Amino acid sequence: MNPSGARRKLVIAIDGPAGAGKSTIASRLARKLGYVNLESGAMYRALGLKAIEQGAAVDDESAMKTLADRSRIELKPTGNNNRVLLDGRDVSERIRERDVTDAASRLSVHPAVREWMVARQREMGTEGGVVMEGRDIGTVVFPHAEVKIFLDADPNVRASRRILQHNAAADPERAAKLKVELRERDQRDSTRAVAPLVAAADAVHIDSSALSIEQVIAEAERIVNERLAVFGTK
Repeated sequence: MNPSGARRKLVIAIDGPAGAGKSTIASRLARKLGYVNLESGAMYRALGLKAIEQGAAVDDESAMKTLADRSRIELKPTGNNNRVLLDGRDVSERIRERDVTDAASRLSVHPAVREWMVARQREMGTEGGVVMEGRDIGTVVFPHAEVKIFLDADPNVRASRRILQHNAAADPERAAKLKVELRERDQRDSTRAVAPLVAAADAVHIDSSALSIEQVIAEAERIVNERLAVFGTK
């Protein structure tokens, strides 16, 4: 035990399907704990953006691995969210757009790309004190994370959240398309050959279908505090 009584900094892995609220919860939990929020999705989207800008084929694994090897992706914590830097350029806003998100989902199925990403993510989390969300964080990236949470929600609830996020409630055609895209995303994530979306055996499940953000945060904090009590101080 550290004589100074400093609390041990944990690695917190939050996995789950699209629309479950992982990004929001990870960001707010990191701020509450004074941890760094490592956005795995932002890293894939940054590479997806580079592929779009350079006209590279996102379905070509070799081309995507070559592109990754020539890329520098950084996450810089700010007061509210991360700044995402691609080769030193701030792309924080651009990578949230739909074409980039789709490109990221398609290139994320490549084993070589995922291996490259996992190596970068592990480097970022080597000292602990991080909250990381994604689809394979507790199973692949940080299998020894002290805290593993699988955040889920009913598919219809997740679709409704995505529609609100994209301000498409008044556009039936756009809303229907978003629902289809979400189903396709779930299918790709759960059936890919490498690191499919699956809850880690030791993950604590949280169903956010009927919970507010504040309630989910409170439950996540309770889980973290339980683990801190087990690990104590360094």
